[in-house]
Amino acid sequence: MVGVMDATEAVENRGWTLTHQRADVGFTVLHQRVQLDIDLARRKLRGSTEITISPHSADLKTLRLNCRQCDLNRLSINGKPSASMTYTDPYKQSRLSWNAGVNQHHMLQERLEGQLRVPPPEPELVINLPKSVRILELDPDTTLDRAGKASGDPMVVDVTQNTKPAIDQTTRFTPIIISVDFSIDEIRDGLQFVGCNSGDLQFPHAYTQNSLPGAACCLFPCLDAVDSRSTWEISIKCPRTIGDAFKMSTSLGSASINGFSGTEPQQAVMEQLHSLSDEEEVLDLVVICSGDMTDEIIDPRDPTKKTSSFTCTTPIAPQHIGFAIGPFEHADLAAFRESDEDDKLGQNAVPAIDFFTLTYGSYPFSSYKLCFLEDLMQDCVETASLSLCSTRLLFPEDIIEPLDRVTRQLVYTLARQWSGVNIIPKEPADTWAVVGMAYFITDMFMRKLSGNNEYRYQQKKASDRVCGLDVARPSIYDTGKILWLEPSQAEFLALKSPLVLFILDRRLQKASGSSGFSRIISRVFLNAKVGDMANGALNTASFQKTCERLGHAKLDVFFAQWVYGAGCPKFRVTQRFNKKRLVVEMLIQQVQGDAQPEVDIDPNTFMRDVKEDLQGIFAGAVQPAFTGPMTIRIHEADGTPYEHIVEIKEVMTKFDIPYNTKYKRLKRSRRQKERTTGPAIDFTAENHDDVLLYCLGDVLQTEEEVREWRLSEWSKEEEDKMSQESYEWIRMDADFEWICKMQLNQPGYMYLSQLQQDRDVVAQLESIQFMAASREHPLVSTIFIRTLMDSRYFHGIRTAAAAALARLAKDEIGWVGLFHLEKAFQEFFCLPGSKMTRSNDFSDRASYYIQCAIPRAIAKIRDNSGKAPLTARKLLYEKLRYNDNSNNEFSDSHYLATLMNALADSVSSAIPQQSETFDAGTNDGDELAFFHSCLEEIDRYRRIDEWIPSYHNILSTTSLDCKRRLMTSGGIPTRAADFLQYTQDGCYSDLRLTAFSSLVDLGLTRNDHVLRWFLFVLGTDPSPYIRERMLHLFGKSLGLTAVGETLHPTPASSAPQPTALIIEQDSSTQARQDDLARRKTISGALSALRADLAANTTLQSSLWQAISSPALTLPQLGALLEICSLLYEPQTSILVALKYPRYWQCRSSGRTTLPGTSKPSLVLTFSHTRKIRTKLIPKIPLHTAVVQQAPLPTPALKRSGSSSSTATAPLRLSIKPPKKPGTPGLPQSAGMPAPATPMEGAKPKLTLKLNVKGPSKGAGPGTPRE
Repeated sequence: MVGVMDATEAVENRGWTLTHQRADVGFTVLHQRVQLDIDLARRKLRGSTEITISPHSADLKTLRLNCRQCDLNRLSINGKPSASMTYTDPYKQSRLSWNAGVNQHHMLQERLEGQLRVPPPEPELVINLPKSVRILELDPDTTLDRAGKASGDPMVVDVTQNTKPAIDQTTRFTPIIISVDFSIDEIRDGLQFVGCNSGDLQFPHAYTQNSLPGAACCLFPCLDAVDSRSTWEISIKCPRTIGDAFKMSTSLGSASINGFSGTEPQQAVMEQLHSLSDEEEVLDLVVICSGDMTDEIIDPRDPTKKTSSFTCTTPIAPQHIGFAIGPFEHADLAAFRESDEDDKLGQNAVPAIDFFTLTYGSYPFSSYKLCFLEDLMQDCVETASLSLCSTRLLFPEDIIEPLDRVTRQLVYTLARQWSGVNIIPKEPADTWAVVGMAYFITDMFMRKLSGNNEYRYQQKKASDRVCGLDVARPSIYDTGKILWLEPSQAEFLALKSPLVLFILDRRLQKASGSSGFSRIISRVFLNAKVGDMANGALNTASFQKTCERLGHAKLDVFFAQWVYGAGCPKFRVTQRFNKKRLVVEMLIQQVQGDAQPEVDIDPNTFMRDVKEDLQGIFAGAVQPAFTGPMTIRIHEADGTPYEHIVEIKEVMTKFDIPYNTKYKRLKRSRRQKERTTGPAIDFTAENHDDVLLYCLGDVLQTEEEVREWRLSEWSKEEEDKMSQESYEWIRMDADFEWICKMQLNQPGYMYLSQLQQDRDVVAQLESIQFMAASREHPLVSTIFIRTLMDSRYFHGIRTAAAAALARLAKDEIGWVGLFHLEKAFQEFFCLPGSKMTRSNDFSDRASYYIQCAIPRAIAKIRDNSGKAPLTARKLLYEKLRYNDNSNNEFSDSHYLATLMNALADSVSSAIPQQSETFDAGTNDGDELAFFHSCLEEIDRYRRIDEWIPSYHNILSTTSLDCKRRLMTSGGIPTRAADFLQYTQDGCYSDLRLTAFSSLVDLGLTRNDHVLRWFLFVLGTDPSPYIRERMLHLFGKSLGLTAVGETLHPTPASSAPQPTALIIEQDSSTQARQDDLARRKTISGALSALRADLAANTTLQSSLWQAISSPALTLPQLGALLEICSLLYEPQTSILVALKYPRYWQCRSSGRTTLPGTSKPSLVLTFSHTRKIRTKLIPKIPLHTAVVQQAPLPTPALKRSGSSSSTATAPLRLSIKPPKKPGTPGLPQSAGMPAPATPMEGAKPKLTLKLNVKGPSKGAGPGTPRE
């Protein structure tokens, strides 16, 4: 199989190094104690750490640790100072000292090569053990705890009982204690300060950035690797209140603060202090940290400070140590639990923890905390017993839309405490198992919370997404190896991994009758707890063995296809009923190996594709055949389902399924009439031929409703054909054991039976998808509208039916789909007998989803020319204009955003034409007026949002997105100013990013001013979230340029009309080949990108300024350097800039009386001119100038500030007034021309410093030369 390189293989390319295994450092960390003193006002840190290590051998001579951006003040080994060490801080090497440019990017990459590699990074601190430190072998009977102390000490608690060290414990050596005192004056990584800058009005707080690789060693020296796990003691000192944090810095001024130099100006601190109210100043600062709090004491020497101490007795990696400091509000989640569960599960449990604990095993830590923070780079970051979450996840109780998404995200964050923090992947390739287990148990809880229908519906939607995305990708096993290269791969891994475990659970339950995968997860968690899993590290091989042992099945083929293999199967199924043999003949073909059309490069994933191409990472080979059991369920004429399990072993599988029922299928029209008007059917044995099952979708059946709703029925020919069928429908993969695309040549009326009679939402959704892709017919619209109107269906099926109705709004069938959508909206949400919308009522969530789905569907309706019909546009405009939320207890911000998006989609497809030659007709004038009314309505909500902000400024965000689409279609002029005003500081972060994204999509970053501002924000914005998203947008901008997409769209008014004469001219063959290459191949896109941007000097200068910014994190710096390596050829050179000399000019200010003098003096002002001297001029010979006017003062040479014997002091030319009048003129040695005007009583204004390089002839060695 073609895939990524082997785990031990290293590939070096453009400064990046790919290594997956960390070399043995020669020791194991047993325990680490960290003490930090954090100054919020000055954004500085001071601390110390004590690391207890266990050597692997007595020959250990060198200790290698990770340490970044720290200034080491003291280092000792076992209490003895160590002077022999090497410390290389990558942040001090992250900037070239000379005037470099983008062509010198490789010189900076070579400096940071060790830190830009995949985690774990190269050690920065190398310590040579002193000769006085001896490593002795211990008695084998001696037991050490994790702190390195003997177990005989009564004050020592053994914390190793829950885990086994990764090394062999039969050989023990005396532990070594490394003590380091350090300070950090300029924090770039590892710790984020919010609300501490001037102008930042957020509450001051700080938190760790655990999402960055190597973030832990940016705060304290450690062995920063995920497999280096130890116990911890952490003490954090900080101000007691917000006021104490800033008053202390203000009172000390420029003096030293806790050892920090007070060189920073006090203006920012004063502004922040003055912006706080009296109530805000007294808010207590709370320290939240991984582990359990042991005590919190007030500093006895400084009552404005306090120290919080924490311990973590479960061994964890440094990257799982996190903390936050701020004026947080405390909420006890246990208060929301039922009282009868307290005695059973304790006081600190919450429903999700209750479920995980009872189902999969005890919680690995003693407490759990959630802390919501501003500007967090990711939505959630998991640390030991603490999850750092973004405030973007918070929403008030009147908001409906993000409820399910945020709930699943928070539950997954909790699940990561079991699988992700307590259990870690042994190798990067094993990440899929850890991530998959966390999402699997998350989905199990969501099934309990939301119901089985919601669970299976989401699983089906995820399966369809995987089938669409898993094309030309590595396997999930190989994807773990390249997560360092492009973090966006984690999204695909999080999508497919739990689905693979889901189908494994389905197969194990059917094969062995066991409890499925839940029992396997419980055993994995138990192994980690009792120590059977070394260091808590899980690998794929041992995971497979556990599944086989508990599932009682061999899984070599399953893991080879779904874990180590890539892609998903595509089945093409044909079936035919053989009346003579009474069997159903079936043929299943796998067609995933067929030639696939070559797709264009996606600008959104351009940077990922480029990185994979340069690193030699290829997609896995397409598997010609997937094997395994498949359940086929045939619903025969009597309504009885018969299940048949077939084994798929080859690309083409043929088999016969026996038929069991002798009764024929009833006509559907007959069923409907009997249901509504006929007498009850006798279901006795004598009337078996009339067996009839009534199920969903049997609404709108009366003759009056059929006429009013313009419904259609089956024709006589179709009824006759249906009556000849021997079974109702066939369901492939009925037990959801495959992630696949299934194409079954089953008639549409059989899919209708499946939609109405199968209670599984997956089967219903498959029916909707098949009929939506079929030919437009009024009968299909009738089926969909009955599905939409039947409230017994799951809301996801009803919304899918609404979306499918948009395809049936065609002129050929009388726009019946549009009529049905409009009629359904009027029936559900308008006043009786009127088209006026009722006041919103979102108390029923299912009804709310339908109310949002219908406008989305109407917005997709197009006529044969690609334009939205005027009826659809006016309908959406009226719903937006007359929206009423006065009597609704829920916010309508997301609903308004849905209407605005729908109106913009519809209007952008039908831009009215404005002719300059002919007068517009009445219809054109009406359409133009309506178009401007739509624009005004969208902009009205944007203005409302400025005065009454919506949730996350969603109305302003949607308004900007609507403008972008209208500009893209040519409906309104493209103006950068409409978006630039929202890119400034002070706007909500997502609103700023939407504005920047619109600038990129419209191609406005080609403007030098916009590009300069874009890269300035990317390099200097204080929010890491903004910088990370801007980096992604920058890659998308490069992708748009590389593939040659239209950057400045042609207005619709200038587009050719269908009736106009179009003259086509063939372009050259080479031009077509170049255009095809840049759209299809990475090499062609890169070549075109370099050619387009080669002469862009603004990009070169702005990009290098962003690289030189001190605000960037190290990974962000590495990403920008990699972009430089793609665009520019490296040049090993140093540019030296010298200033040309300029001519002097002299200006006389006349005579004036200077302060302290009694006589007027002549004032001369010397200054540089703009005239540059570029040619050498001959030396001016010295001569004696005889002056007949008043004598000049006598110059004298002397050393300033020192005695004449000091040779190092600079020479200074001083001029003294003459003692007697009439003294001869200027001596010849001075070499100065005589001024035209006497200088009586004037004080000297000019000072000359002479550079002396050696003694003059005949002078002593210490005598300076004149």
